[in-house]
Amino acid sequence: MTTDAQTKPFSVIETGGKQYIVSEGDIITIEKLSDEMKEGDKVSFESVLLTDDGSATKIGTPTITAASVSGEVTQIGRHKKILVIRYKAKSNYFKKNGHRQPFVKVKITKIA
Repeated sequence: MTTDAQTKPFSVIETGGKQYIVSEGDIITIEKLSDEMKEGDKVSFESVLLTDDGSATKIGTPTITAASVSGEVTQIGRHKKILVIRYKAKSNYFKKNGHRQPFVKVKITKIA
């Protein structure tokens, strides 16, 4: 059984300690890249682990040196607040902290 997802060219990139499967036109949410980045900036991911064009697959050891994935920053923001609560029963111990993780949304424009 062949689906459209199997014949569409894709790559596996690594950024922020995580791996993402991307195709052209995809929008991915990744960890914050830098403080100087703003919306509309171009980004390039050089750490490409695998590429597949529908007929041939290239696997890196650990990365493919000639491959790169380009994208454009579409949004910079912070996720919803996550509450971290520490509580110990019968000892009057309660701590509550909040955390908002920054993120960057990137639209993949080119897989080379």
